[in-house]
Amino acid sequence: MSTARNDLVLFSPSGIVARAAPVRKAARRLKAMGFDVRVDEAALLKQQRFAGDDDTRLAALHRIAGEAPAVALATRGGYGLSRLLDRLDWKAMQRSVEQGTAWVGYSDMTALHLAALAHGAAGAAQPGEGVRAGLWAGPMACDDFGRDDSDLGGDDVTQDTFSEAMSGELEAVGFRTEAGFDGLETSGRLWGGNLAIVQALLGTPHFPRVRGGVLFLEDVNEHPYRIERALLQLHQAGVLAQQKAIVLGAFTEYRKSPLDRGYNLKTVIAHLRSVCPAPILTGLPFGHVPVKVCLPVGRKVNLMVQGRDAFILW
Repeated sequence: MSTARNDLVLFSPSGIVARAAPVRKAARRLKAMGFDVRVDEAALLKQQRFAGDDDTRLAALHRIAGEAPAVALATRGGYGLSRLLDRLDWKAMQRSVEQGTAWVGYSDMTALHLAALAHGAAGAAQPGEGVRAGLWAGPMACDDFGRDDSDLGGDDVTQDTFSEAMSGELEAVGFRTEAGFDGLETSGRLWGGNLAIVQALLGTPHFPRVRGGVLFLEDVNEHPYRIERALLQLHQAGVLAQQKAIVLGAFTEYRKSPLDRGYNLKTVIAHLRSVCPAPILTGLPFGHVPVKVCLPVGRKVNLMVQGRDAFILW
């Protein structure tokens, strides 16, 4: 087991990494930020649309869990983790968190985060200040540290927030939300991630049964009617009404249809608010966007709104 707090491993649990260059650039950038970086031996493998076959990617997860680095950072998302959940050694995942590992990513990494929460392997629910280990919804190597169009490889705010989170210094994130929530103050376990993955886990043993939580959601390439359909399934399954609050991040890169006739994301949110009793906030800087915060999945948080300024604190 690695004991260095700056030991960081790049791994590929899901989709294929099309080019090695972004991974190498990300490794250089992360080293410049003070991390002791290495790329897992299977990170650049290719099998159809996956970063290696299922057995290879599962072995990589178990190998990294056994090594227990300070940070396990996914190269990218895509699809693939859902194939592995039934066979993952959750006790090994839990041990890695107990030994100090932070598992970081977003998009398809939602499947790993929420399944770990469901199987009691989150670890991030530990109390105390300066806790870094656990499950972190946050950046990934290729898009956030290895971009060709940026000298830094990605957004500097995103990278600074990541550094603070991985050092245990990050204690809160703030964002501007819509008017109408001034004075809101609540607390609960923070959970969520990619909406399509959250929806796909519903009804499986890998769906965490969080009551009184703060649920955050984002998605990409999904038309507003598909977003509404997914949210309504969660609502009709009783999930949304059990939450203290729902916080929406970015929903991006979808194509409008001439049949929409004014139907859009605002319409979706308005309808959801009309049927769901939990407060629904917007504006969280998280999702498939350049600027994203880090969020400790499984930790108890406080959500506060002052005017239009919202804060998630832990």
